[in-house]
Amino acid sequence: MDRKNILRFEKFYHKGLGRLADGLNDGPMFRNANADTSVNFFPGSPYFLTEPAEGARWRLGYAVADVTPRDWQTHDYYLGGYLTAENGFNNKVNAVLDKMQCRIVALDDGSGRGVSVFAVLDGIGLCSGNVKKIRAKLVRLMRTDACEEKLCSVNVFSTHAHSCVDTQGLWTQTGKKLAHNFRVNKRGKGLYLDGPDPVFLNELTSAVASSMLDAIRSMTAGTMTYAAKDIGKAYFGNKNRPSATALSSELVRFVFTPDDKNERPAIIASMPAHPDVAGLPTTDGQGDGRTLCGEYIYYMGEVVNAAGYDFLFINGAICAIYMNRGLTNDGVTLHRRYEQSIRYGRELGRIVLSMTKTTEEIEADPLLYDIENVEKDRAESERNGAPHTLWYENWTPVSEVPVEPLLNIRLRQVRIPVTNPLMKLVGKLGLVNIEVLRDGDGGYLDVTEIGYLELGRSFRAVLVPGEYCQDLLSGGASLTAKGSFSGRDFPYPPLCEIFGEGLHAFGLANDAIGYIVPDNDYIIGDPKNHYHEFISIGEHAASSITKSFIDLKDECNEVI
Repeated sequence: MDRKNILRFEKFYHKGLGRLADGLNDGPMFRNANADTSVNFFPGSPYFLTEPAEGARWRLGYAVADVTPRDWQTHDYYLGGYLTAENGFNNKVNAVLDKMQCRIVALDDGSGRGVSVFAVLDGIGLCSGNVKKIRAKLVRLMRTDACEEKLCSVNVFSTHAHSCVDTQGLWTQTGKKLAHNFRVNKRGKGLYLDGPDPVFLNELTSAVASSMLDAIRSMTAGTMTYAAKDIGKAYFGNKNRPSATALSSELVRFVFTPDDKNERPAIIASMPAHPDVAGLPTTDGQGDGRTLCGEYIYYMGEVVNAAGYDFLFINGAICAIYMNRGLTNDGVTLHRRYEQSIRYGRELGRIVLSMTKTTEEIEADPLLYDIENVEKDRAESERNGAPHTLWYENWTPVSEVPVEPLLNIRLRQVRIPVTNPLMKLVGKLGLVNIEVLRDGDGGYLDVTEIGYLELGRSFRAVLVPGEYCQDLLSGGASLTAKGSFSGRDFPYPPLCEIFGEGLHAFGLANDAIGYIVPDNDYIIGDPKNHYHEFISIGEHAASSITKSFIDLKDECNEVI
């Protein structure tokens, strides 16, 4: 599509869909711009420390909530995404391959500033309204349980696994809800159908909050180490946004070792790779594309757990960055998509466990190197005429460093103009649980959160509420006039220039607002190369968030 037609489609989209959205009444979650949005918001550390408190020790607690619906055979549940022709426009769950979980770490640096909770849900994403319900439930449980621990922050992330139950609502009986809620909206009376399944979400809220309390209650003293390894670009792929050129291939790992040898150690890992829809069918017709699966993250955890560790994985800046199964598959015949996710996840689990090991140490460990399966795969690869690669070929171990007991975290609420008419429509029809404010000029603002985190002196990360474009984090072509659609520069520097080099990102943090792409490269009229804009708050999301990060940096400097 040439530039003229792209702009023509853009104009038609905004005019046609915008007129439809403007003709609807405000949705059930809409409030005035002066409304208090601070309820169940945790700002984080009241002040930053530059060195550990005297005598401080790490304390870490761990828990897992199993949120797999037990009545999936008698009650209809829907996967979070991909209502496509591939699966007959039917995403109703008809098989469960593995558990849908929420893994939780409670972490305290011994400074007296309080405990920070980090929960990661297997799923497409949780909107801010649901995150705040989990926080409220946790506070009530702590009060009831007479838990005297002080909370510093409560953070809920999502892995963005599409093959789990829809926790946002856009993919649950979409057509039925659109028609019903449209009638309710136009008549101005009646009850809206909830976006996601309300009973399931209530059960999920209770299970996650209860497990958060379990994690807090189980905190034990210990030490922590940190390691980072570049695992190579072959494990990642820029699937559909050629203008974005940044691509991080670093895998990071924290290992917590408890003083009490009877307690399990824990591994926290992170890297940026979008799960690749394990439930969808393959072209040979085996599997119909409606299988509930935790995708590659579940199978990373499977390997790490087998080695005796608890496991938490936080996804990174994943806008357009997908898991790349090329090296992992090695020409081995895999009929079902989830088999590819299993292979990829287990391989990454071995990498997580082996980052500081030598080749000899890897081959001496049967969990990391199963010679019988390796030779079987090699033979099949040769029969299929494909090269076979071992994940640790040309392996160089990395060193790990101690992480001093120092946890600084600060969060800030952000108001982002909603300019995408599709998102206005979704909000007005009550399909997702988002906080929307009416500004004084007749526009709308989405309320979300950002954050900044320091662990020891080795690691810094930003918390972003959606699928974040890596160019915005570390710099890339789409921030420049030459590399962007508009021919203009992005008005702010990448976050690594604001907070310093070596900055990481934790994505889908405390919200799921969709894709966050540079304002200057925002164009809805080119779905082939700019699909992400359709599932975005609007063209000012990136600049609003970056400006808020600049303010947050100043705020952190003031409290240090």
